[in-house]
Amino acid sequence: MARTATTDAIAHAAGAATKQVAAKKAPAKKVAAKSASKPSSPAGERKAAQAAFAALPLAQRSAQALDALRAAASTDYRDGMARFAIPNERAFGVPMAKIQAVAKRLGRDHALAEALWDTGWYEARLLAAYVDDPAAVTAAQMDRWARDFDNWAVCDTVCFALFDRSPLAWRKIEQWARREDEFVRRAAFALLASKSVHDKQAGDTDFLRGLELVEAYAFDERNFVKKAVNWALRSIGKRNAALHAAALRTATRLAASAQAAPRWNGKDALRELNGAAAARRLARQR
Repeated sequence: MARTATTDAIAHAAGAATKQVAAKKAPAKKVAAKSASKPSSPAGERKAAQAAFAALPLAQRSAQALDALRAAASTDYRDGMARFAIPNERAFGVPMAKIQAVAKRLGRDHALAEALWDTGWYEARLLAAYVDDPAAVTAAQMDRWARDFDNWAVCDTVCFALFDRSPLAWRKIEQWARREDEFVRRAAFALLASKSVHDKQAGDTDFLRGLELVEAYAFDERNFVKKAVNWALRSIGKRNAALHAAALRTATRLAASAQAAPRWNGKDALRELNGAAAARRLARQR
C-alpha cells in the first residue's frame, strides 16, 4: 500500500519517540547494538506508531485520519454507492477494506471516534466504529449515534463492529425496537443479529427474548426494518440446535400470517433455516 501523509507522520513521530527513550536509557552504541541483535517486529512497529499518533492533539489526529481516508478514495467507488442505497453526498468513496486498514494503523481511540463521527462524513463514521473502544461507549453515545443513522451501511457497521461488544447492547435492543424511527428500529435488530454471531457467552434466554421481539415487530413493512428483523431471525436460528427449533416455530407462525411483512419474514427464514447449509452448520456444533 502506498505511503500517505498520515503514515509518514505516524512513522516519523514513532521514530522520534523511540530515539528519545533510547538516549535516556543507554549510550548510542549500546542502543544500536541492541537494535541490531533484536530487530523490531511489524506488530511492535505498529504499536509504536499508534502510541505516537495517540500522543498528538485530537484535532491533528482527526485531520490526519480524514486525510488518510481521502487518500484512499475512488471517484468510481463513490459513484457506485447509490446502487446499494447508500447516500454519497457526504462520502469520499473509500472501500470498506481500506477503511479497516486505516483503523488498524490508527488503533483504538475513543476521543478520535467521537470527533470522526461529528464530521458527518460517511467513511469517517465507519472508521469511528472501528477505532472506538467498546468499553468506553456510553448509553448516551449509543442513543446519539443511533439518532444519526441515515443509511443501512452505517447502522449495520456500527452495530456489528462496535455496539454489540458493549455491555449495554441488550438494553438498547429492547429500547430501540420500540422506537418508530426506521434506522433506530433497524439498529435494534441489526444489533440482535450481531450479538447472535459474536456473543459466545450469552445464554439462550437472551435470544429467546430476541425471538419475541422479532415476532412483535415483524409487521413493520419498511424495507430496512423488515430485512433487519429477518436477519435477526435467521441468525438466531443458526446459533445452536435449541434456538434453531425455536426460530423455526417463530418463522412458521409468521409465515402463516395474513399480513404481507410477517408472512415474508417467516417464509424467507424458513427457506434458509430448513436448508442444507443450516443443517451442516448445526451438525458441526454437536
